[in-house]
Amino acid sequence: MQRKNDNGIEIEAVEPGSIADRSGLVPGDRLVAVNGHKIRDAIDVMFCGAEPGGEFLVMRKDKRCSLAAVPADRSPGELGIVLKPFKTRACKNNCVFCFVSQLPRGMRRPLYLRDDDYRMSFLYGNYVTLTNLSAEDRERIVEQRLSPLYLSVHSTDTATRNLLLGNQQAAPIMREIKFFAGRKIRMHTQIVLCPGYNDGKHLARTIADLYRFYPYIMSIAVVPVGLTAHRKKALRPVERDDALAALDIIHKFQTRFKRKHGECVVYGADELYIKGERDFPPLADYGDLPQIENGVGMTPLFLHQLRRVKAPSSAPKQRLVTVTGVSFHPYLMKLVNRLRKGGVEIDAVPVENTFFGPRVTVTGLLTGRDVIKALSGLVHRDDVLLIPDIVMREGDEVFLDEVTREDIEHLLGAKAVVVESTPKGLVDAIAELSR
Repeated sequence: MQRKNDNGIEIEAVEPGSIADRSGLVPGDRLVAVNGHKIRDAIDVMFCGAEPGGEFLVMRKDKRCSLAAVPADRSPGELGIVLKPFKTRACKNNCVFCFVSQLPRGMRRPLYLRDDDYRMSFLYGNYVTLTNLSAEDRERIVEQRLSPLYLSVHSTDTATRNLLLGNQQAAPIMREIKFFAGRKIRMHTQIVLCPGYNDGKHLARTIADLYRFYPYIMSIAVVPVGLTAHRKKALRPVERDDALAALDIIHKFQTRFKRKHGECVVYGADELYIKGERDFPPLADYGDLPQIENGVGMTPLFLHQLRRVKAPSSAPKQRLVTVTGVSFHPYLMKLVNRLRKGGVEIDAVPVENTFFGPRVTVTGLLTGRDVIKALSGLVHRDDVLLIPDIVMREGDEVFLDEVTREDIEHLLGAKAVVVESTPKGLVDAIAELSR
């Protein structure tokens, strides 16, 4: 996210002792070019910064000046500067399943941003549709090797996909994939499963079509559509039979791909296994967990890590209480029961999501208000509440609805501690409390 104008990109911070610092760059300078290459955003700095020597062209108090880049042994991109955020390209589609359009009013503004920016896909793994690419964008992706990209495919049938996207003008996704695969750009893809639209034979066809471009299509994730109580468009949720039918299709492809390539390539989201009441595959079948941030392999990883942790050698004097989403509660209880056997007094409370609606059962979308509601009367003054960090804004202690950790403490009258959302994170927090 870097702001762009004709006078370059403003430098927000310079790391002391870095190449940029030794070259004379200071916060407030506008970086216009590096080694003769025009700077549009942070990706250009990463790309151009790999070249040794050269110079920085900057705007300083409305005057242009050149600063020699200090030669140094360094890894690409280690110039030591932070640029002002760029304006993220917004999505112009009107997807029938768009989660952002199902959000209630009154939340913080960034949550309503529907981005569809290939730069965010490369930098942060955000999923994009490629429906707004220009010829210049395509050339840049290839020239700078912006790979891997994360693509929302949903269906390789153009009519079906355009119906799901709410955009009849969207270019065929297979044409875009063929273009990038032909230039050795790697891609992770997702299919949001919407019953009645892209399930059954449509799902099998989409997986088969994407596989044609393996290994440049590195992974295919099938995730169930997420529906909140605030949706305006009629859309059928993924039920148990839908999940089982999708998993049958996925597993047939996995068997074939694993036999041929040694990896599954296509994966079902954890929620499909939970909805279908199916056992998870072994963690090894998920490879290097390429789509864990998409809810693919999180639970199997947790269960794998669970086998490696031991209860703390001593238990805290206080009673501990933690919270989780409804769907993950049975898996968290496996850890809780082990801790109880080790002498730790701990409870795990499943929190129903009244803010987004009962169909939203994942832990990461719990709000502070729902946590307070679920724990009222259950938590006492001497208890300690262990809050999983996955419910908090990244790098902060604030829930989606702006409720803070301090608010929780004040309203429940008990100490609250944010802990890492892993077996080890919970055990380490307990060990710290026992000290």
